[in-house]
Amino acid sequence: MTQPDIFDRQLRARRRDRMMPRFSEHDFLYRAMMDELLDRLADVQRELPETLVIGCPDGSARAAMEARGKKVVCADPGFAAARAQGGVQAEEDSLPFADDSFDLIIACGTLDSVNDLPGALILMRRILRPDGLLLAAFTGAGSLPRLRAALMTGEGDRPAQHIHPQVDVRAAGDLLSRAGFAMPVADSETLTVRYGDIVRLMHDLRGMGAGNVLASHPPALRRDALIGASQHFASAADPDGRTTEDMAIVYLSGWKPDPSQAQPAKRGSATVSLAEALKRKD
Repeated sequence: MTQPDIFDRQLRARRRDRMMPRFSEHDFLYRAMMDELLDRLADVQRELPETLVIGCPDGSARAAMEARGKKVVCADPGFAAARAQGGVQAEEDSLPFADDSFDLIIACGTLDSVNDLPGALILMRRILRPDGLLLAAFTGAGSLPRLRAALMTGEGDRPAQHIHPQVDVRAAGDLLSRAGFAMPVADSETLTVRYGDIVRLMHDLRGMGAGNVLASHPPALRRDALIGASQHFASAADPDGRTTEDMAIVYLSGWKPDPSQAQPAKRGSATVSLAEALKRKD
């Protein structure tokens, strides 16, 4: 049976298109994720010349890859973003690329709203060449705790789901392994931001294309609920009147398997038992 979509695919694309004209005013989260991915890529010794960038709200990722001598293809769920970079409009769980097409995939800021994340990771592994690398970043579990609490308080006994379900770092690592990546690594960090009011936070989320795109289409926030949420958010403010909010960023890396990669020793192949080794240390 086909599983129902969690996210509205068309609404997701429209929201990304809508953010394009003023994205630079709300791009701090994307910048933080992309800067970290580029730092991690700098530690990789292989050339990885042909690159797919997934999530291209501006030209910065393309420019960074090309500055490193890479040939770049861009893909984005939004039509306007893909067109602006001469790329392909595509969703991560239905990428239109042949197997073994790229040496490197950089996926920044979009995997938190993919309907079939396991399928998307499997597709990425397939379109990588052997010994190709995936680097990804997205917001995960633990993000926006104060906004979530404020909205639930504002709506009272019948709160709607205004914030997306979130993937935690351990589950993300398990998905990498299940998708067939070698040497999978998942880790996380928290980006802290501070706001004078809840409306500005919501404005930033819409401006970066991170608004609600759930297929269930929860009702719009009522005026009285917004007032209650705003008061609850303000009650958590520091002495300077600004409330601290957290963005939990999940980072993933994994390699497409290749015979040249180091392999773990086969079980039972050791020539000395652990007990014997411990005796020798004594």
